[in-house]
Amino acid sequence: MEASVLFVCLGNICRSPTAEGVFRHKVRLAGLEDRIHIDSAGTGAWHVGNPPDSRAQSVAAARGISMAGQRARKVRYEDFERFDYVLAMDRENLEDLRAMAPDEHYDKIRLFLEFAEQRAETEVPDPYYGGPQGFEHVFDLVEEAADGLLADIVERYRF
Repeated sequence: MEASVLFVCLGNICRSPTAEGVFRHKVRLAGLEDRIHIDSAGTGAWHVGNPPDSRAQSVAAARGISMAGQRARKVRYEDFERFDYVLAMDRENLEDLRAMAPDEHYDKIRLFLEFAEQRAETEVPDPYYGGPQGFEHVFDLVEEAADGLLADIVERYRF
């Protein structure tokens, strides 16, 4: 059995590709890259085809995480069928996803930070208009939530 995860933010160049890169790294370290399919997308189409924001890539590289090969794309209707977890970075994207999803896949859509049980924060803030410290904060949040998500998948799918 395989699991699949889609990370979603607004434009798919900051938060969701960061989550994809961090989670892919953690899954690789756990030796589960052949069992867990990972992708990211945006609810908007402004950046389709673009690589992740250079500031996100810089923070990733400094933490030993590669975002190579990632390109922004927009959420597609079939993503709700294809993915077991559709994880929004904030409430706005959560509501947009719920509005798009077929009823039978509604329960797959959650806030990513639900998996960061030790955090009081519930949303990953958009660092796009801020400085480098915003990207560092996003990585801290994402790394913690990624650990919780991986534990959830391992337990749920008995990997």
